Amino acid sequence: MDFAPYQDQSPETQRTLSPPPVEGRRSFSPALASPTKAPSPPNANPWASSSANAFGADGNHADPEGARVGRLNEFETSLPIRLDYEACLAYLLLPPAGGVLLLVLERKSDYVRFHAWQSSLLFAAIFVVHLIFSWSTFISWLLFTGDIVLIAYLTMRAYRDADTLDRCEVPFFGRLASSILDDE
Repeated sequence: MDFAPYQDQSPETQRTLSPPPVEGRRSFSPALASPTKAPSPPNANPWASSSANAFGADGNHADPEGARVGRLNEFETSLPIRLDYEACLAYLLLPPAGGVLLLVLERKSDYVRFHAWQSSLLFAAIFVVHLIFSWSTFISWLLFTGDIVLIAYLTMRAYRDADTLDRCEVPFFGRLASSILDDE
């Protein structure tokens, strides 16, 4: 990302946002209203944009939101890896380090960034729990087995839900990851 103070366009034009939820489909995450974006008409497709809507009469961007949506694909990533594989790497690359690495490298996909945030937050907290219970070998192995099961489940859900961009949120850390991602 370019953080220059005087730039022609916002660095947010380089990142693809997740599509809005479809009314008929129920997601595991709670529906949060975005205070910054006005609701679109019910029959309008927010992901389809024409170049006529994106530019004003003088050739400048009259609708920067429409221009961004028209140019970017919600399944596009910064790395040359498929979206579903990249989301799985957030959990498989030595958590929480894999999530932090993807947060640094991935700039375009909100889906991958959500899983990277969730992995980083969740497994950093689990690491602290491991440190607290390191005095007991039995509890350490029990926690390690739980970690492996949790990594397998979250990896499977990240892979399977990539087609619809649904987010599988763990109870506390999933909401926290979503709120951090919404604030970016």
